[in-house]
Amino acid sequence: MENQVESPNAVRLSLAAAMTLGFKRGLFFRDARLHCINLLETYRHGCIASCAYCGLSREREGEHAGKSFIRVTWPTHGLDEVIGAMKERSSSFGRICISMVTHPSAARDLVTIARRIREAGLGTPLSALLSPTVTTAGDLVDIREAGVDRVGIAVDAATPGLFDRLRGDGVKAPHRWDRYWQAFEEAVDVFGQGRVGSHFMVGLGETEKEMALCIQKARDLGGCTHLFSFFPEAGSAMQETQPPAIGQYRRIQIARYLIDEGMAEAGAFTYSGDHRIVGFGVSPEELERVISCGEPFRTSGCPGEDGEVACNRPFANETPGHDIRNYPFAPSAEDIRKIRNELGF
Repeated sequence: MENQVESPNAVRLSLAAAMTLGFKRGLFFRDARLHCINLLETYRHGCIASCAYCGLSREREGEHAGKSFIRVTWPTHGLDEVIGAMKERSSSFGRICISMVTHPSAARDLVTIARRIREAGLGTPLSALLSPTVTTAGDLVDIREAGVDRVGIAVDAATPGLFDRLRGDGVKAPHRWDRYWQAFEEAVDVFGQGRVGSHFMVGLGETEKEMALCIQKARDLGGCTHLFSFFPEAGSAMQETQPPAIGQYRRIQIARYLIDEGMAEAGAFTYSGDHRIVGFGVSPEELERVISCGEPFRTSGCPGEDGEVACNRPFANETPGHDIRNYPFAPSAEDIRKIRNELGF
């Protein structure tokens, strides 16, 4: 029976997903709603990687070890139980995402989980967050044929040096910068242009120019970017590191939006001597329109069938409250005024 508490027979749910499916009770700040059910593979021996900022790191110490991820609990449930709950409440969400961990059987188990979701009759769009370290080009074809239509690859760090220090040799981990980008290109070949999302995390020590150029690289390869703001995980190697300044994050949000929408390129931005973005390569009028619409500041993620972002991850970048980094809903007029102040425009 031990394998019943591991994937593919069991998965962990984000707290928001557990609330959405009725496994947990709770309320979302400002009446936000989750539109993507986030599933995470689970194994008795956990993830074999040790990323310096991650709650799943095998090196995480103390009372928090193995208990939380993105600062909240991820309760474990049997896959059949989760599928049953998703069928009952399928009208309340627009996408399902299965996240791999770095484990030898993770790719094979992802295929099994996806197939079981499809065999149960759930036609909801299905995404997967991949671990390139344990995923081959052949696995990508199997994942697509199992019913997954979009994938994400969490590069996270914006430079080879930061990647190696925080995810590779610097933390005695197996991840490699070149393999992640190779997998990104393989995924675009298998899933198509615009169907592969890079995950980047602002605040790991990169400059604004480095992050903008990395977002541009993903775009040039045929992908897009799902943006995150670093927030420290208790018990992780970076638990004392502070989140990036809000103005820095807002500028990168604008940069991501302009790049992914094809409105500007990172090479056309203007940078200060310390590589801060001081110009976005668009007219003042166009920049004003972009800020006023509020879209750059909403969560970026995979869409549902309606074309709107479904993976809106309510408050995954901050403690719910006044300092919202990625808005899981359309920012209000008051929110836009606050954003303008944060930008210093």
